[in-house]
Amino acid sequence: MKMLPGMTVIVPCDFNQTKAATLAIADHFGPVYLRFGRPKWPNFTKEDGSDFVIGKAQLLASGTDVSIFACGHLVWKAIEAARQLATEGISAEVINIHTIKPLDTDAIVASLAKTGCAVTAEEHNVLGGLGDSIAQTAARHLPVPIEYVGTNDTFGESGKPADLLKKYGLDTPNIVAAAQKALARKKG
Repeated sequence: MKMLPGMTVIVPCDFNQTKAATLAIADHFGPVYLRFGRPKWPNFTKEDGSDFVIGKAQLLASGTDVSIFACGHLVWKAIEAARQLATEGISAEVINIHTIKPLDTDAIVASLAKTGCAVTAEEHNVLGGLGDSIAQTAARHLPVPIEYVGTNDTFGESGKPADLLKKYGLDTPNIVAAAQKALARKKG
């Protein structure tokens, strides 16, 4: 959907943010695609929605070693991955990219400048999704190693959301492994 001219693309991470996005869309001028899933996930954004602005990323955890840019349900998995990485002495910055288009370029570049490498995490094909948008931003402003967690040019299936995340490599351990790989590729 991001390829359509003038289209705004929003992928909220929890119930609170889905509600906030829906209300923001009602006041937004132009076409909007709102994509969300069906699993029950922890609510970790503000209940009143005051932390949601179309086109503005949310810094959920500050870090210095690796940036994890995530959208949708993988934001929670990114938070879990950051916690696990912290036990290994790795400081991960977690940024919720709830708006895929327009992309918050300033937030992305600021994070990449701080950490020097990144992971993208999305419930979407790695071709044409959030990862591509982050990579394009990095290529234009600050090239760094980037690893991708997403589906690999495949059709999805029906099933329990947690099982599907594991099957397609979209779970917490996959984000941790991608972060470790990005760190290994980072120039000293």
